Amino acid sequence: MSEIAERLRQRTLRYGLRVITFCRQLPDDWVAREIGKQLLRAGMGVPGNYWSACRGRSDREFISKLAVAVDEADEGVLWLTAILQTGIRQDIVIKDLLGEAQELRAILSKSHKTARENRQRKAREAKASKQLTNSPIHQLTKSTEGPP
Repeated sequence: MSEIAERLRQRTLRYGLRVITFCRQLPDDWVAREIGKQLLRAGMGVPGNYWSACRGRSDREFISKLAVAVDEADEGVLWLTAILQTGIRQDIVIKDLLGEAQELRAILSKSHKTARENRQRKAREAKASKQLTNSPIHQLTKSTEGPP
């Protein structure tokens, strides 16, 4: 695993742990509890799915798990924004946590886009290489080279 990937793994974990701490500090009323449950799931879904993506057995699996991590980060932004805009909490802690959620969403989204583009490029290159290998000129060149 690359150093960048490892640093992002640790950053997503720190985010998830901060979400846990934040949810524990929400007011004890039914609205805050319900939003807190959703935030907790989404907040821990970011590191869970990113870590799973890093263990991916294939490009497809990596891209798929990364997409789920992006969705979870986006959902975390939603719930944090709801907490902030409804006035459940409006302190520096939520603003900082919301900023981190937005940054992670942007980073993971860009990583997902790059991984998809790289996979598509590799598929195009493989197809072009296969077409070149099967071309009549290549076959003719191959047959006139003689035995090795």
